[in-house]
Amino acid sequence: MKTNFLFKTGLAAAVVSTVLFACQKNAKTTDTTPISSTEVSAQVKQNIANMGFSTDQVHKVDGGYLVEGDILLTDENFAEGTTGPVLRIAESEQYRTTNLVKNLPRTITVSISNLPTVYGTATQNAIARYNALNLTLKFQFVASGGQIQVVGFNQGPSGGYITLGSSGFPTRKGNPYSQIQMNTNAQAYGTNPDVNYLTSVLQHEIGHCIGFRHTDYFDRSYSCGGTPTNEGASNIGAILIPGTPSGADANSWMLACSNGGDRTFNANDQVALNYLY
Repeated sequence: MKTNFLFKTGLAAAVVSTVLFACQKNAKTTDTTPISSTEVSAQVKQNIANMGFSTDQVHKVDGGYLVEGDILLTDENFAEGTTGPVLRIAESEQYRTTNLVKNLPRTITVSISNLPTVYGTATQNAIARYNALNLTLKFQFVASGGQIQVVGFNQGPSGGYITLGSSGFPTRKGNPYSQIQMNTNAQAYGTNPDVNYLTSVLQHEIGHCIGFRHTDYFDRSYSCGGTPTNEGASNIGAILIPGTPSGADANSWMLACSNGGDRTFNANDQVALNYLY
């Protein structure tokens, strides 16, 4: 069976990656456990649809609901009404959420805990990639207590997918989403994770944390395959970023699904990042 790699994100922060498997296996969990077997009510699914997200493969998690593989919708997100511009469908390559990181220029600290050394190396590599762009938004790796904390969980496949990582979107007050969860299960990255692949996943999740939606939100099948799915209008926003090209971009770091390799910023991504930050 063809293997796809999907990113997931949280409304308060940014994106999770998942790998499509032919079978589902039980998982032994450690640290945080993002997926729950609790059935999601029809009302919650309707609320998720109203917010502009797919209701396929919705999971109840600690603090909210995980949708589209790596997006965490928190209770705060459900309580918020639409405060930003109306969503524009399939008009440009890059999209942001209504909430962005405020009080620029500023430096956001990032820390990691209870994860193998390779995850720490990848986190520092992802930070270096952002800082190399000379944005007004900087990142700094710290030993503990970061404003964005990278933590681990161990979760096998669920519903045909295995989560690689997850995060959320900025808060209404303008702070980045505070947590990125990375899967340590061997079926996510193997027994000897590739540092460049981990770097690209962390780079993607940081993108959610500072307010980026999936590049191909208007048609997830572009990077994920399967049935074409438009994430639709959302009260957290999918706002066109000026200066980015029309149509999808095959190499964007914010595509909904990973290609399983080392995907970093392309020229269009850099235009979007420089416009916002």
